[in-house]
Amino acid sequence: MPRRLMFVQLKTGYDTDRGPSWTGWVDFSKTWSTAYVRGRTLRRSGGMSDANFHDVGTGEVFWVSGPKRDRTDTRYGPSSPGIDPEAVRAYRAFLDGAPLPGRQNG
Repeated sequence: MPRRLMFVQLKTGYDTDRGPSWTGWVDFSKTWSTAYVRGRTLRRSGGMSDANFHDVGTGEVFWVSGPKRDRTDTRYGPSSPGIDPEAVRAYRAFLDGAPLPGRQNG
């Protein structure tokens, strides 16, 4: 199962880009259509402008993307998304110039 360091933001129940957000490890299915994060199963969704995944259990919608080195992951939301403890070392290395974990070759 592919694993990548990703930026994740909950969209449901919050004004534009004001939902809780964090950077952490996300596991993906072989087809990249399903993401597993923090005990949730997220399925890729089309046709939504501010979200690209939805929780199959709750219907909540999320934005999942690679983190940006300049930390501008959210447009209007919290300026400092949380970092999952198990991802701190990899995220700091990425910010210091290392390739994004899980994307070293593309």
